[in-house]
Amino acid sequence: MFALGTFAAEDGDTFPGLVRDGRVHDLRDEFGRASTTATMLADWGSTLTRLHELARSLTGGVPAASLRPLPPIQPVGQLFCAGANYRKHLAEIAFSMARNDPGERRSQAELRATASELVERRRLSGTPFVFAMPPSTVSGARDDIVLWGPGYQHDWELELALAIGRPARNVSAAEAMDYVAGYTMSNDVSTRDVLVRPHLPMTDFLVSKGRPGFFPTGPYLVPREFVEDYRALRLTLTVNDEVMQDEYVRDIIYGVEELVAYLSTITELRPGDVVLTGSPGGNAGHHGDRWLRPGDVVEGRITGLGVMRNRCVADPNLPGQHKYAKEHR
Repeated sequence: MFALGTFAAEDGDTFPGLVRDGRVHDLRDEFGRASTTATMLADWGSTLTRLHELARSLTGGVPAASLRPLPPIQPVGQLFCAGANYRKHLAEIAFSMARNDPGERRSQAELRATASELVERRRLSGTPFVFAMPPSTVSGARDDIVLWGPGYQHDWELELALAIGRPARNVSAAEAMDYVAGYTMSNDVSTRDVLVRPHLPMTDFLVSKGRPGFFPTGPYLVPREFVEDYRALRLTLTVNDEVMQDEYVRDIIYGVEELVAYLSTITELRPGDVVLTGSPGGNAGHHGDRWLRPGDVVEGRITGLGVMRNRCVADPNLPGQHKYAKEHR
């Protein structure tokens, strides 16, 4: 097994690398000095064949721990995010919204039953919900997360992500996997208290999620063939070593096949595009309103896809943010 990533050395030199047995091999000598992971994905069939050959023959390399992992795909293409795509997560959202409604009089049991009915209707609708984010939101697997304001209710959402390896337009779910190059993970950081604008009953994902570095991604891309069943992958996220999310992808409503097929009917997917598949249950709003604050360390893991470890830091434009966050967590 091997993986593909983009790395920075201590002197700032960046390069695409093949990851095998904890060591990284610079691929520029094999693919050209100007090569990037994006150019490799543009000819993914040939690239994958060559990577297999190199994985069997390359020796040496440098320890992965000595390098800074950048977002695996450089430069990243389009970034798409599936929302409300896990059963438990969607049920949590529906239950919390109803419970927090001052006019709600139903019991918690009734509210949970209604939330379960909503999840089933969502599944039967046959239409995923997907939105786009700017590439500037993507950061590395060990980069700091700046908790940009306005807002203080910064939330976490660990997600399985996939990279596109072939142009896709109007493909079926049955053939969609042929267009997937591999898998990585991303943490969809979201500022919940600016999600809805005052006096405007609309969701503002750009303000809530579209800030620089709000999508730590990586540490590398694992080719699809090494993931036998993506639904069997386990997602675990901790904040300061406290488990906040722990779920299997099998709880997903619309899987990789359906998401790729759906997106290909709306837009043209291209090599290097990244699709986040949604987040399982366990977000901050469902942990006693415990939000991220400066100093927190967020660690995300997905079976076989490595580890992300990001430290939260204050918005330099909001000097009182740490105190404010502690008072409102």
